[in-house]
Amino acid sequence: MCRSVDVRTAVLAKNDGLAAELRADLASRRVTAVNLLSSPGSGKTALLEIVLRRARERGVAVAALTADLATENDARRLARSGAPVRQVLTGGLCHLESAQVRGLLDGWLPPGTRLLFVENVGNLVCPASYDLGETLRVTLMSVTEGEDKPLKYPTAFGGAHLLVLTKTDLADAAGFDDAAFSTAVERVNPGVEILRTSARTGQGVDTLLDRILTVADGAAPHAPLLAADHLRNHGHHHGPAHDHAPAHDHGTAHDHGHASRATTA
Repeated sequence: MCRSVDVRTAVLAKNDGLAAELRADLASRRVTAVNLLSSPGSGKTALLEIVLRRARERGVAVAALTADLATENDARRLARSGAPVRQVLTGGLCHLESAQVRGLLDGWLPPGTRLLFVENVGNLVCPASYDLGETLRVTLMSVTEGEDKPLKYPTAFGGAHLLVLTKTDLADAAGFDDAAFSTAVERVNPGVEILRTSARTGQGVDTLLDRILTVADGAAPHAPLLAADHLRNHGHHHGPAHDHAPAHDHGTAHDHGHASRATTA
């Protein structure tokens, strides 16, 4: 008698196990990992660059991993903050996995790092299913994307500990209905906090950093509506990550040249 095997569930279960190990390791090193999810063009990189800079101005040791399908543009931008940055090129893969993150951090994460930001691939479907060993999962969207985005992508928004609305300086021009957006969020993730930000004006940047530091200091994050087992059973899946995605170090702000090939994920 033949038994069918749910490969998708098995892959995600393995990922969850590795993520749990990574989370415990980071916790033992007093590192708070923040997984940033959004669609392309949400302004995630612009906002993160400012957050990294503000953190360094406060004396908080920060670092960032950033994933992209094909370019190192985001790492170069983030390196302008002065924070250590490492780029991973996924070669077309639409998400990161915990094994990749663990490999990228091995021998690279500077001692004493307090906050580690992981800028996931711009995609609200695939990355939502994968636990990366983060302490805090933050889902972002811009006012130009439509108020019903949370209803269209309930896994990404329902599994978030914190939601960030970006480009609020464009809200009037975009005709954004904030009340409708808040109602949509409440349907998929009741009680989650929404922070309204603008990388252009600086609105909400310090508040976002404060919220993250509060969690780093031991405060319990919001419990999202969708737990890990729900993400595993209902999330989208495109198969296991390739094990050859190249990673590149961009160091600090003065290192703007093309990075040499570093360890493989």
